[in-house]
Amino acid sequence: MSEVYMPTTRVRALDAALELLGTEGVRALTHARVDTAAALPAGSTSNWFRTRRALLAGCVDHLAEQERAEFDSSTASAAAPRSSAEFIEGLCRILELQTGPFAARTRARYSLWLELGSDPELGEPLRRQRLEFERWTESLLVGIGMPHPATATKTVMALGDGLVLHRLTIDPVLDPRPLLERAVRALMAEA
Repeated sequence: MSEVYMPTTRVRALDAALELLGTEGVRALTHARVDTAAALPAGSTSNWFRTRRALLAGCVDHLAEQERAEFDSSTASAAAPRSSAEFIEGLCRILELQTGPFAARTRARYSLWLELGSDPELGEPLRRQRLEFERWTESLLVGIGMPHPATATKTVMALGDGLVLHRLTIDPVLDPRPLLERAVRALMAEA
């Protein structure tokens, strides 16, 4: 018989905190609201995270852990793209996930960036995670023969960020494919 995973109160609190951040923003993040959202007894979240800063730090670390686990499992199981068309297809899938099933988490990440991006200590895990994703993207671009892969990575990442933000705020059904195709074609043509 397989074991059923039961998250700890700490994990339940962090999951609820990320959901609150992603659906209601940074101002909604209080210990009491997290307790309520996680269906935990009053005071549970503050037992784990004594201050708001500690709760924010916990959210950053938890978000990074979740994304790292998903990133590791998806990159291990997926074949690297062999062409620009396959690369674009992968980008489209990522955008669909980040603005669809993971939209609340994506909004939470943006909320944390805006709140903590200039904080050297609390913003570090966010910056480290971003750097890992940039390295991975650059390796994929090298693999498909992209000229100037470092510059192309910055371009693709910035375009991806813009498309995610656009879909989360303005046009949730925007088809990113034509924009990505145009950008990747232009980058491939540079010599």
